[in-house]
Amino acid sequence: MRILVLGGTWFLGKSVVDEALRRGWDVTTFNRGRSGRDVPGVRAVHGDRTEVADLNRLASQGPWDAVLDTSSSELPPREVRLAAQALRDAASRWVHISTVSVYSGWPHQPLTESSEVLDCPSDADDSFGHTGSDGSPTKYGFQKAGGERAVSEAFGGRAVFLRPGVILGPGEYVGRLPWWLNRAGRGGPVLAPAPADRRIQPVDVRDVAVFAVDQAAATTAGAFNVAHPEGMSFGDFLLACLAVTEADGQPVWVEPEALVEHRVRQWTELPLWRTHAGVWSVDADRAVAAGMRCRPLTETIADTWAWLRADGRPVDHPRWAEHGLAPEKEAKILAALASAS
Repeated sequence: MRILVLGGTWFLGKSVVDEALRRGWDVTTFNRGRSGRDVPGVRAVHGDRTEVADLNRLASQGPWDAVLDTSSSELPPREVRLAAQALRDAASRWVHISTVSVYSGWPHQPLTESSEVLDCPSDADDSFGHTGSDGSPTKYGFQKAGGERAVSEAFGGRAVFLRPGVILGPGEYVGRLPWWLNRAGRGGPVLAPAPADRRIQPVDVRDVAVFAVDQAAATTAGAFNVAHPEGMSFGDFLLACLAVTEADGQPVWVEPEALVEHRVRQWTELPLWRTHAGVWSVDADRAVAAGMRCRPLTETIADTWAWLRADGRPVDHPRWAEHGLAPEKEAKILAALASAS
């Protein structure tokens, strides 16, 4: 197999490259050379995917059996379209990393691949879309839906769309699991979002990479929801964080209404916590039937802590600063709750 990875130097892109090289494949990567080092063993091509001349230069170095696009999360649809159009005759297949946010019903409704997708034209710029008053739908979701349309127009039945919710694991740049691990490591009373038995479905970056590489070699097409089929409870998640950090922390489970009253922001200040009914109701049966396998999340938690302890440093990204509850705010809330009880 000869594949082209758009990106390929950090988190999911690097994991995809590592997996493809493990299989003995011929791997070309294309990126600007700014966000991480090229993985040894690849044929690295540097350039800007928003520049037609750079894309044409890249296309001349094909053909490839598949393109895996891991670098379009911040791009408007029209720039995704540039790459798809430039490469449609240089590749037999396109595996596109999208998001569950493309669904108009997320995070309010349970989702399958047949759920309605947001409408966004393939030539939209970064101004298209809106974010609802309750945080959904999101402008990000509209943009990603437009990116899917751009790929579909160029590759048709040769395109695969992977729609993950939350990806965790070593190298995470968003900071969700690292924040919980670092918070657990500080010990003491830990503000925790009730109910403890709420099920969550994040997936390990390495498992997403394996499935993406599998799809590069497959003949299937269309969309796959990528979510952990078993998941774990929030209570078990937090206990696992406390266990691997060997901390003396004790969860203090607080009802959602009280957290909202104290203006705790869902999804960011307490990462992975969101009260909407559909946020963790994502059906991944199609991906499982196609071969996706997900390791226990306890393994993801342990390996991420090992990475952090080994001075793991993600690529700098503004989303890291968005996640986590300030210690002063947490202490204030815990004190207020204690005095009211």
